Amino acid sequence: MNLESLHLLFFKNYEEANLRFSSHINCFVGDNGSGKTNLLDAIHYLSLTKSAFTSTDSQSIKQGEEFFVIKGRFGSGTEAKGETIQCSLRQGQKKTLTHDKQPYERVSDHIGRYPVVLISPYDTDLIRQGSEERRKYFDSLISQLDHQYLEQLIRYTHLLKQRNSLLKLATDRQAGYDRDYLLVLDEQLAPVGEQLALRRREFLMEFEPVFQRHYEQLADGREQVTLTYKSEVSGADFLKLLRLQERRDLALQRTTVGPHKDDFVFLMDGMPVKSYGSQGQQKSFAIALKLAQFETLAVHKQQKPLLLLDDIFDRLDEKRITRLMQLVANHTFGQIFLTDTHLERTDRVLADLSDDVRRFRVQQGTIQPV
Repeated sequence: MNLESLHLLFFKNYEEANLRFSSHINCFVGDNGSGKTNLLDAIHYLSLTKSAFTSTDSQSIKQGEEFFVIKGRFGSGTEAKGETIQCSLRQGQKKTLTHDKQPYERVSDHIGRYPVVLISPYDTDLIRQGSEERRKYFDSLISQLDHQYLEQLIRYTHLLKQRNSLLKLATDRQAGYDRDYLLVLDEQLAPVGEQLALRRREFLMEFEPVFQRHYEQLADGREQVTLTYKSEVSGADFLKLLRLQERRDLALQRTTVGPHKDDFVFLMDGMPVKSYGSQGQQKSFAIALKLAQFETLAVHKQQKPLLLLDDIFDRLDEKRITRLMQLVANHTFGQIFLTDTHLERTDRVLADLSDDVRRFRVQQGTIQPV
C-alpha cells in the first residue's frame, strides 16, 4: 500500500499541515532547518510508531503545545480499500495509535503492517557508534519481519528492567532485597534471551548474502565485507551465565551478560570497518545495509516498503547517488519520499526517472505544492 495523504497537528515545527502524495516520488524541498526531515519522521511514526531521530516522544510535540497528532491514509488506489492510521500523544499521557479509528490493544501489534526504510546522513552512526545502535537497528528490522521476535524482545526488556531494579536494592539491606526473587527472574529471563540470540543469528545468515551483493554493486567488489553476531549467550547456557555473573552484577547493580550486551560486528577484509574503512567505504557499507533491509522486507512482507531518503544529494557523492537512482529507474523501489535543498537539482536528477513526481516547498512550518 502507498501513503496517499498525511495530516499533522502540532508536530515538531508544524502547527498544521495537509498533504496528498504521488504513488511514486515525493520531494520535500527547502533550506536546512526548515522542517523537511520532520515530514519523513512523521511518516516513520505512522510505520513504526516512533521517531527515527529522537528517543523521547514528547520531544515531537510543537513547542508551547500540549499534544501532537499524525494521521495518514494508506491505500492501493481505490477509496474503498484505504486504511487510516493515527498516532497521537498528549503531554503526561500514553501514546495512542488507531487503525480506522479503532485503538490497538498494544502499539506493538502495528509493527510490520507498513514497512519502512530510511536512508539518511546519520546511517554511518551504525558503524561509528557503540553496539547499542547496531542492536537497535537489527532489532527493529527483525521486529518488522517477525512479530514473535518483537514480543520476546518486549518481554526480555521488561524482565531485564525488573532484574536491574532488584540488583540496585541489594546495596540497601533495608530495602528488602530478595535473592529468591532474583533466581526466579533468572529462570524467566534465560529462555527468552536464548531465543533472541538464536533468532538474531538465524536472521544474519539470511541477511548477510543480500547485504554483500549490494555492497559489491556499490563498491565494484574491491573489498570483502562480512557481518558477524557476537554473543556470549548464543550456543551457551544463559541461566548458568547469569548465576556465574551474579556477584559481579550485584557489585555493579546491573545485568552484565545477555542479548542486551551483544554486538553485530562489521568487517571489511577481516578488519573492523569502524577503524579501517575510509569515509567512502563506510558510506557504501551503510547504504548496502539499508538496501539489503529494503530487499529483505519486500520479500518477506510481499510489498515494497516506503523508502525515505533524507538529504542524500547533499551528503553522498555522485557515484552512490547514481547507483540509488538506477534502482529508482529500474522500479526496484515503490513509493519514495526524499528531501533536498535545491529544487533545480532535484528536477535534474529525477528528470528521466518518473513522470509521477510531486514536489513540495517547505518553509519554516509551511508546505506548498510546487
